[in-house]
Amino acid sequence: MTVPGRRSSTFTRLIRHGFTDPSTAERLLDEESLAAVRQDPVLLDALGATADPDLALLGLVRLAEAQPTDDERQDFLHTLVSAKPLRDRLLGVMGASEALADHLARHPGDWHALLTYEAVDLHPGVEEFEQCLAEADDPVTLRIAYRRCLLSIAARDVCGTTDVAQTAAELADLATATLRAALAIARRAAPDDATICRLAVIAMGKCGGHELNYISDVDVIFVGEATDGADEGRAMQAATRLAAHLMRICSETTIEGAIWPVDANLRPEGRNGPLVRSLSSHLAYYQRWAKTWEFQALLKARPVAGDLSLGEEYIEALSPMVWQAAERDNFVHDVQKMRRRVVDNIPPGQLERELKLGPGGLRDVEFAVQLLQLVHGRSDATLHSGTTLEALQALATGGYVGRADAAQLDEAYRFLRQMEHRIQLYRLRRTHLVPESEADLRRLGRSLGLRGEPVTELQQAWKRHASVVRRLHEKLFYRPLLDAVAQLAPGETRLSARAAGQRLEALGYADPVGALRHLEALSSGVTRKAAIQRTLLPVLLCWFADSADPDAGLLGFRKVSDALGKTPWYLRLLRDEGAAAENLARVLSAGRLAPDLLLRAPEAVAILGDPKGLNPRGRDHLEQEVLAAVGRANGAEAGVAAARGVRRRELFRTTAADIIGSYGTEESPAESDPGALVDRVGGAVTALNAATLAGALRASVREQWGDELPTRFAVIGMGRFGGHELGYGSDADVLFVHEPREGVDEQEAARAANKVVTEMRRLLQLPTADPPLLIDADLRPEGKSGPLVRSLKSYEAYYRRWSLVWESQALLRAYPMAGDADLGRRFIDLADPLRYPAEGLGDDAVREIRRLKARMESERMPRGADPTLHTKLGRGGLSDVEWTVQLLQMQHGWAEPGLRTTRTREALAAAHAAGLIPTEEAAILDEAWVLASRVRNGVMLVRGRAGDTFPSDGRELAAMGRYLGYDEGHVGDMLDDYRRITRRARGVVEELFYGA
Repeated sequence: MTVPGRRSSTFTRLIRHGFTDPSTAERLLDEESLAAVRQDPVLLDALGATADPDLALLGLVRLAEAQPTDDERQDFLHTLVSAKPLRDRLLGVMGASEALADHLARHPGDWHALLTYEAVDLHPGVEEFEQCLAEADDPVTLRIAYRRCLLSIAARDVCGTTDVAQTAAELADLATATLRAALAIARRAAPDDATICRLAVIAMGKCGGHELNYISDVDVIFVGEATDGADEGRAMQAATRLAAHLMRICSETTIEGAIWPVDANLRPEGRNGPLVRSLSSHLAYYQRWAKTWEFQALLKARPVAGDLSLGEEYIEALSPMVWQAAERDNFVHDVQKMRRRVVDNIPPGQLERELKLGPGGLRDVEFAVQLLQLVHGRSDATLHSGTTLEALQALATGGYVGRADAAQLDEAYRFLRQMEHRIQLYRLRRTHLVPESEADLRRLGRSLGLRGEPVTELQQAWKRHASVVRRLHEKLFYRPLLDAVAQLAPGETRLSARAAGQRLEALGYADPVGALRHLEALSSGVTRKAAIQRTLLPVLLCWFADSADPDAGLLGFRKVSDALGKTPWYLRLLRDEGAAAENLARVLSAGRLAPDLLLRAPEAVAILGDPKGLNPRGRDHLEQEVLAAVGRANGAEAGVAAARGVRRRELFRTTAADIIGSYGTEESPAESDPGALVDRVGGAVTALNAATLAGALRASVREQWGDELPTRFAVIGMGRFGGHELGYGSDADVLFVHEPREGVDEQEAARAANKVVTEMRRLLQLPTADPPLLIDADLRPEGKSGPLVRSLKSYEAYYRRWSLVWESQALLRAYPMAGDADLGRRFIDLADPLRYPAEGLGDDAVREIRRLKARMESERMPRGADPTLHTKLGRGGLSDVEWTVQLLQMQHGWAEPGLRTTRTREALAAAHAAGLIPTEEAAILDEAWVLASRVRNGVMLVRGRAGDTFPSDGRELAAMGRYLGYDEGHVGDMLDDYRRITRRARGVVEELFYGA
């Protein structure tokens, strides 16, 4: 019985040695089975050195009690006390692995396995493991022998005798020996099958790469051939039976547990393909049907069991195909797509705990290394290793990866693999999730040597290494490109120009030679500018390569840098402002419009570094700036040039915000509401065009009349301009209205108004570096045949006597944009009774609108255009939605104030609120209108010129897909979605507009 004084002292010692349950520990130490060692002065020290002292003590008691006789127990305890290597290994294993402690309790004699390989430099290989498994003649004894071998590997691992790479190699060697033993058992069970076939087992994945986990699927491919004289069909059936039996032996679960699942799904056609194929069948498949990822998987292929000569033939035949995979179309896209698919399939609740597959995890290292191997291994055989760390070292030695980067990545990978090993070792379960409980994290941290604050230190170390992996995963592929063109330290190996070109080509650069010239121009030399560029370019190249046109992005960056390279703030902005460089890369590689705007005034790049720089500016603010610039200018042309300069800068601000909002960046994810993006673009472009018109009007008046024109003058926005829905490629539809001032002759006033309009249009279209603002007045009364400018009285007389239905419909978008505000308001008062007629439209007017719409569909569609993809006139496009909404406005606007708006989406929402359109139909029309508007904006962004249908060029179409939020390789999905959405919208239009 424990005395109180001793109990208090023991409690303190137990807590000091790391026990979390000292009461239970004290009770276990009092067990009779430990009587011979409980007074050993170093026992507590040894237990306290383990990952989980409580777990180690419990395992020790169970093992002592499981010894068959008292003599064997005494022998075990004596050895435990006298042999420090055994004590450290045994307690270390039982403190780290509940599963292996269970195994020792079931097989108490297996502790003797820990007396083997005591020399620090002696590590078993395949032959030694085969000897350990030699006596296993059935699946159960094989499992027991396998766990006995696993016990010795784990002991060396937890005691630090082996590092993580050696442990992984030993696990792969043990797997090799186990596959051979399992195949031997299968052959003995079916000797007739064994005599008529040759069967080779090819290890893939981590087993093939000599870097296996404690618990992992062992990926294999089976190759079979008939022996001399045997029927080929019967031989392949026999080989299939042997392979299936081998898989069952390793995978089936008994009281001893399974060894590990044998997974043959990497074979041709996966689980749908035959389990065993002949060598010729394998070759035929890989030559004709294999995907890029299948060649990537073959990087680690290694014959391990069965007919090894047949396995070597398999490797020799397929190896050339592996090292030509980088020449396949869409190679990098396929590899990156596979990596994204892996991340996308992680359950959201597990993403932050995923050690292997998540961002900054093990797979990031492995994919980056494998991608580099496949690109450069075509011409460098030193890279042909299936082991990740060996391949990384070879890449560093060859100059494909910087030595410092390789060292950091090596350290991070080893740490993450060691975490993975220790997580799996605890219960020998296949998992890559970092545990959540405090006790599990404490044990994990202590197993890695973190003893101060194990949980906190573990979390900090894990996050630090994951951050390194994330950063270097992006950087690995790009940094050595600069080493091909930059000045390096004497004697340092560097990437050759040819290898750099290969890498650029693999990244998706269509002109790698030109890209290398740009890199050389940007980064060569010893100036501070070149040094900063060498720091920036790796990640910029990464962002360029993530776009549909990397070449355009790099070329644009060179042009901007050439223009601003001597400006002290430019490179400092990109280096120091976190978002500026990524924003610039996205803008330069998204299409032609934004780079063209930027290159005409490169100083606008400063917008990208201002946290508020991408926010659109309001019309009042813009008009104030434009009018001030016109007032300072010397002459009308200079004034309008200044106004157009402001417009160009603001167009760049809007396009940049649209691109970044659509693509997203690391700091600012892509915006999820397409309607908000369309509304923002429409409002911003409308505001800056209105401000530019106001400036042109002021400049034209000042040039000839001073401060006041002889007639009041107003510009009325029409169409998408009046609706505040302008896109990048839209003209400014307008009406011009004037009213003679008191005492001014009407003819003189009309001449002055016409002269102003003519001058405005000339000034806004003068050839300059700034994009022109095209004014379209064709919606005026009588169209192109009518006068360009009318007085308010003339408009009133015309609309009272001659107005047609289409002209009343056009006035639905009328909104004052520039000039005399009072005159603009009175024009709107004149238009309201026409566009919102009392009691709505009569039947004849409705029929006329429907007739005009049908005629427009049949006559104005461009020849050869696909009506399912034309955004304006096509099925379910802008015209369909807008005419449907406008018909409702003219029918019900007199009674529903919400319909009295020039904006399509506002009117649609009002019609829904008034019960004129059901909820589902309103949503369908809104979705189609927003999508068609985004497509038109995207076409202008990508091509630099307006268009109403998707581009035909593959690269431009891919850029459109990225703008609309589709991942690479999903252009077909984009077109299918557009057709589906607009088809549904057309169905609503048929019902609401045509009354079908």
